[in-house]
Amino acid sequence: MQKLNNYINGRNCDPLDGNWLDNYNPSNGQVYSLVADSNAADVENAYQAAKKAYPEWSNSTLEHRSQILMCLANLIEKNLDRLAAAEATDNGKPLSLAKTVDIPRASANFRFFAHAITQFSSESHESAGLDTINFTLRQPLGVVGCISPWNLPLYLFTWKIAPAIAAGNCVVAKPSEVTPMTAYLLSELLTEAGLPNGVLNIIQGTGPSAGQAIVQHPKIKAISFTGGTKTGEHIARTAAPMFKKLSLELGGKNPNLIFADCDYDAMLTTTVRSSFANQGQICLCGSRIYVEDSLYEKFKVDFLEKVSKLTVGDPFSNDTNLGALVSRPHLEKVQSFIDRAVEDGASLLFGGKKVTVPGLEKGYYLQPTVMEVTDNSCSIQQEEVFGPVVTLMKFSSEGEALELANQSKYGLSATIWTSDLNRTMRLSKQLEAGIVWVNTWLNRDLRTPFGGVKNSGMGREGGLEALRFFTEPKNICIKY
Repeated sequence: MQKLNNYINGRNCDPLDGNWLDNYNPSNGQVYSLVADSNAADVENAYQAAKKAYPEWSNSTLEHRSQILMCLANLIEKNLDRLAAAEATDNGKPLSLAKTVDIPRASANFRFFAHAITQFSSESHESAGLDTINFTLRQPLGVVGCISPWNLPLYLFTWKIAPAIAAGNCVVAKPSEVTPMTAYLLSELLTEAGLPNGVLNIIQGTGPSAGQAIVQHPKIKAISFTGGTKTGEHIARTAAPMFKKLSLELGGKNPNLIFADCDYDAMLTTTVRSSFANQGQICLCGSRIYVEDSLYEKFKVDFLEKVSKLTVGDPFSNDTNLGALVSRPHLEKVQSFIDRAVEDGASLLFGGKKVTVPGLEKGYYLQPTVMEVTDNSCSIQQEEVFGPVVTLMKFSSEGEALELANQSKYGLSATIWTSDLNRTMRLSKQLEAGIVWVNTWLNRDLRTPFGGVKNSGMGREGGLEALRFFTEPKNICIKY
């Protein structure tokens, strides 16, 4: 059986303790590979390799770093089919999604920061009459830690790594132990791209062991983490007293506000996608759907009709809209949210049941699920499910819609569907969210800041914000 080991100092190596974790194929529930169960000793080896590589890498030219990142982008494109198949197998998502979104975005991440680092400028300020000039350097931090989640494995792994190494840092990175395959395959491309040994070290393993060792390492200067809010809280408690820089992209319970004056057909098509893309396992999915009362009944009928036609099945089938959920524990967790919502009084309009796919009977499949609620404070409205589950609720005014949307501990994204420009501007400013989409969803420009408010995290990634995070400003004042 294939073993997915660590990548340290430019070579693959087994975990020092010789321990391995089972890696499951979500589509059939079978173990198909083993992944290294690394610990603090493995992390220390990765840190030492990164520390050794840092002086030369941090002093390399921007052009040199840019060329290597461009080469990595091209290699990912060249290996699109192989990487997409690996992602679909490891995560359970439809192959079509991996080929059109996940792997192209991983390539785009490297390509974007290959260009961005050459445009990342410093500042200078002349003090007139005082004969002084101040200029600000942006220097790399040193060795940094990047920890990515299982829902968009290579997509979000590269989202963190690319700006870190572009800025001149060396990295100890950990992918999720639930979806380790594409990070392992990426290690094969690093040498081919000419990345010096030790600049990027990939540690496989669990969060409590390998992840915790990265977070609490006294010499790792910053942590970029994407994942659950509870884990983010734990990381903050550990890292903040050590004065590490932190970027935490955490959970979401995103509102989708639908007004009667919207472009109905465009809204309906996009709302189905924003509800169930990647089996609802995207932190940006619009899981709370609020509809203006005059449109509510029509929307409910049409939405349910479209949802009922979605195909749950083999990720490698061209007909599949929803693949498998990522793991059996996660499937059981999502089902428990549905059961509790019904107990709390929610009406189950569609779905909620496990799906048995012929030939893949042990896979982790679940129907797309739609529930109707009247109480915005119930658990299904307030807790992040992170699965193919959405709720419907009506509102009667713009003020009520805003109140319902903001009645959440999360604040990652929000979506507004309306043709009223004035309403767009009013709501966009008042919605408590880091990202607001108007008449669209998941329309991303990599130059823009990404992140949430409230329990959805702290800090911003993307564009120059990411390069600012992975550098330290130093002001120099010269009197002449």
